[in-house]
Amino acid sequence: MPPFKDPSFQDRAASAALARQRALDKLKARPAVDPAVLEERKAAQAARDAAAAQASEAKRLAREQEKADKRARAAENAANVKPELTEAEKKAARDARYAARKARIGR
Repeated sequence: MPPFKDPSFQDRAASAALARQRALDKLKARPAVDPAVLEERKAAQAARDAAAAQASEAKRLAREQEKADKRARAAENAANVKPELTEAEKKAARDARYAARKARIGR
């Protein structure tokens, strides 16, 4: 069995040049794009871009509104927080509850 003979450099270069020429011929054979179709494609792309920009703006406004609502809820919660009682105030409240319970029981 004879050994496999690799193609020479000149064979590979010629083959590559032929492939390039065929691709170029195929590209040149394509018909030109109709200007009306091209304008229609550009208009459709502009419409898609405008819709995407509008959606992005809506999302941004929604995020800002959510942040404002969160700040408002935090401010409202901060206003409704009861001040922390001191130990003496806690003891006085416990004593008052104990005295009220004794008075109800009647001892």
